[in-house]
Amino acid sequence: MILATVGTQLPFPRLLEALDRIAADHGLLVVAQTCGDLAGAKALEQHTFLTPDRLAALFDEARVIVGHAGIGTIFAGMRAQKPLVLYPRRAALGEHRNDHQMATAAAMADRPGIHVAWDDAELERLLLASDLETARPEASPTRPALIDAVAAFVRN
Repeated sequence: MILATVGTQLPFPRLLEALDRIAADHGLLVVAQTCGDLAGAKALEQHTFLTPDRLAALFDEARVIVGHAGIGTIFAGMRAQKPLVLYPRRAALGEHRNDHQMATAAAMADRPGIHVAWDDAELERLLLASDLETARPEASPTRPALIDAVAAFVRN
């Protein structure tokens, strides 16, 4: 099962339409938290809202997680230790007020297990791949230095 989430603030029809087409073309089960139903969807199991417990259970069950490039989705995917595919919203398409999701996706693209689909063809390729690396929480290489700097500041 593929879990798709668009967050709770804005619908994301471009992602949902792409997922619906890919699911229909390849017989994939896609469960989607949609923040508003996608009219005419043929292959998505749509849920406008999922309780935190139900969403957590779906994260555990999923083979892969697809979502907008929201930080909550990224953290949840890393905690679930599943392959995470980001499909960022684009301001130029009226999907958000600025391109912070494009910047977030670009910044996360080199992290293990986080894959970025910049277009529908890349999304389809990633969803059909059988060997996607798993996202996982990892300690930041700069974290110890930051902790040391803050501790030194507090001591002085």
